[in-house]
Amino acid sequence: MKNVLFKNCDAIITCDDDKTVHRGADLLVIGNKISKINKSISKKDIPKETESFDASGYFIYPGLINTHHHFFQCFVRNNADLDWTKLSVIEWLDRIYPIFSRLDEECFYFSSISAMGELIKHGCTTAFDHQYNFPRHAGEKIIDRQFEAAELLGMRFHAGRGGNTLPKSEGSTIPDEMCETTDEFINDCERLIARFHNPNELSMRQVSIAPCQPVNSYKETFIESIALARDKGVLLHSHVGEGESEVIKARTGLRTVEWCEEIGFVGEDVWLAHCWELEKEEIKILASTKTGVSHCPEPVYLVGAEVTPLPEMENAGIRISLGVDGAASNDNSNLMHCIHSAYMLQALVASKRVLPVPDPKTFLYYATRGGANTLNRSDLGSIEPGKAADIFAIDTRKMEFIGTLHDPESLIAKVGIAGNVDLTMINGRIVWKNGEFPGLDEQKIVSDAQEHVHRVVYA
Repeated sequence: MKNVLFKNCDAIITCDDDKTVHRGADLLVIGNKISKINKSISKKDIPKETESFDASGYFIYPGLINTHHHFFQCFVRNNADLDWTKLSVIEWLDRIYPIFSRLDEECFYFSSISAMGELIKHGCTTAFDHQYNFPRHAGEKIIDRQFEAAELLGMRFHAGRGGNTLPKSEGSTIPDEMCETTDEFINDCERLIARFHNPNELSMRQVSIAPCQPVNSYKETFIESIALARDKGVLLHSHVGEGESEVIKARTGLRTVEWCEEIGFVGEDVWLAHCWELEKEEIKILASTKTGVSHCPEPVYLVGAEVTPLPEMENAGIRISLGVDGAASNDNSNLMHCIHSAYMLQALVASKRVLPVPDPKTFLYYATRGGANTLNRSDLGSIEPGKAADIFAIDTRKMEFIGTLHDPESLIAKVGIAGNVDLTMINGRIVWKNGEFPGLDEQKIVSDAQEHVHRVVYA
């Protein structure tokens, strides 16, 4: 691991408590931490073994934090046979789940590389994946292989051990091949926590317990998840408020958030994905229990349902972060794009809302500080001395940035970043620079991955 001095940065967007933006300053990274930010860092403060990087014209941002994804779905992207606009939800589920159930261990490994690689290219440094697909023929080491993929790319990885326990015969949408028992699910959660979970500062590996969603699992699965998570001190996650609330109400007499509150699946150690169909009382429940929300804007466009009430959530004090979601409802793995689309989505319905759209720069904070708060990572999310050296850099000396440079905090939400970033650093290691993954043969990885796509998906 090298020390790196970024000299004369055009802007360092810190996302700290004061929302400081440094102009024309230096940024010193020593080991895996941010060391100093100053107009001109003294030579005596710079270790001898330090690489210097001329950052003139560069904007430096904290690494983005993705709080909801499904990496395995990368193998079904841009598939005309699975077009949401041509199928009902039931028809779509009937087509896509049989494909998911055919995936094997190598597919999970290479789809994880695909998703994480694309995330890194667009400035994401920490990623949570909600892996809920465990076909029986694929073996028990699926998430183990995901950690292997993360280590290859240098990604800071939070694994969500998902699962589905309710059989299709009892009302779920899950094929039997993908269905587990509660004991199988809980036992593997415990194994993964013991093997991979590191709760320490600057941890590169963490595990969360994440039963897929209430409609596809038994109540006991959630209750045992809560007990194990709180015994082991890990986080809880699930899908909530994405069209299932009336189904849950028909089954239990409660909407989903109310059901979660009743069983204790809320709190500072819980965050929920989507939540676009919440009623006012449900927002109050999440706010009062300090439960987080991962807003995934792309599925909202695709499904065409309610637009997630971010202004109301923000006003209530809910912890908000951003997620990419899986390729079943978002055909890219680009969290940077989600910052822009989240802002535009809220602007689209602003005239119908009482509360105004949050300031554009707030959406950058959702993807940085918000993500860190959601994952309970006080060591991430901002560029400050002592924090993790997770950053990305954009060379703004390009035509697409003419006239845009006066407000670096709002740039991504308002203008959008069309291409890849120029540099991504994770834990002090440069993992993406000048269009390459240093030390990796991207073409060979792509070729190997495509072989598995054709072998399994198009067989």
